[in-house]
This record gives sequence, structure tokens and C-alpha cells, in this order.
Amino acid sequence: MGEIFTFFGLISENHSFLFLSHMILSAVIALLLAKMAMKNLQLVPKGTQNVMEAYLQGVLQMGTDVMGRAHARKYLPLVATIGLFVFIANVIGIIPGFEAPSANLNMTLALALAVFVYYNFEGIRLHGVINYFKHFMGPVWWLAWLMFPVEIVSHISRIISLSFRLFGNIKGDDMFLAVILMLAPWVLPLIPFALLTFGAFLQAFIFMMLTYVYLGGAVVTADAANH
Repeated sequence: MGEIFTFFGLISENHSFLFLSHMILSAVIALLLAKMAMKNLQLVPKGTQNVMEAYLQGVLQMGTDVMGRAHARKYLPLVATIGLFVFIANVIGIIPGFEAPSANLNMTLALALAVFVYYNFEGIRLHGVINYFKHFMGPVWWLAWLMFPVEIVSHISRIISLSFRLFGNIKGDDMFLAVILMLAPWVLPLIPFALLTFGAFLQAFIFMMLTYVYLGGAVVTADAANH
């Protein structure tokens, strides 16, 4: 997107600098929103606190449907933080003068690897190495020789699924917006902005949902297999 103006581009047009600047900006915005929500906590929430509490309740309910309320509450900070960061990183690219850092594979791959390492770590920590990998063998012992490598490949493919889905969708949105801005920079962009914002929210939702699903598979499935 070198032909599109960005505010950070006034400092340097280096692609790595632009990517890191927008990623750090997204993280700072997420931290500021969290700080604003917790600055003056009230029994009857309003303003930013009300929005953030509604967001957390929604994420908690999503996790409850996937892995039960107890597990969902335990992993709520992780999933909610990822969701907020990803949403801001997605939607910031819609604002003229900024780029979406989630349209860069470096960010999406790093997030996917973090989720992959964490849910496997949690599964091993809770159930032990042997018991955790035992459920990779499937319910029928004589098919274990087939199920185990299939499960390994399936888990590794989750890294590709998480990273490339987010990267591809946001990159496509950025390219679409760039074309619109070049064709009709003042009027036409108003039409797709709502759709692009919804797409940014949808991709963050999918990333959170898959994170809960993968955590549930590591924690709940392994737990059921041991009983």
C-alpha cells in the first residue's frame, strides 16, 4: 500500500517501520481503552466501562458455549485481550491515514503461534505429556497408528488456518479500500465503510472463537479422555 498516504509514512516509508508503528499503536489503543474502563469503576456502569463490560460478558458467553463457564472464565483475559487487539488492528486500517497491521502476515502468524503454543502448553500442564497426547490417538486403539499423525498434521494446520484467514481477509479489505479511495476518494468510501467495519469485527470474533475451541480441545477433551 505504498501509494496510500499514512501519517507514519511522514516519518519513514520503510515497510517494517510502518507495520511496527501501527501494531504498537493498536496495542496502545487497547491498553488505553482498558485503562479508561477501569479508571472510575461504578456499580452501575456507564460510558467506556459499560462497553467493556458488555464486551467481556459477550466473550465469556461465547467461551461458556464452547468449554463451560469455569474454563471460559479462566481463559477470558487471554481471549478478550486477543479479540480487542485484533479488532483494533483490523479496524484501524479503515481510517484514512492508517494501515491495518493485521494485513501483515508477521502479526497474524505471531498471534497464531502464541495461541498454538499456549493451548498445547495448557493441555500438557493440566494432563501431563502422556495423557495429553493419548487423546490424539482417537477412541479406537487399533486406529491409533493412523489417527495420531492425522491429529498432529491437523494441529499444525491450525497455525496456517488462524494466521492466513485473518491476514487474507484484512489484506483483501485493505486492497478493496485502496481501490475505492483511488476511484472516488470522497463519496464512494462512505458506502463500504460499514461493511469493512463489520468484517473487522467478524474476523476478531472468529479468532476468539477458534482460540476458545482450541483451548477447549486441549483442556476439556483431554480431561474427558482421562475419565
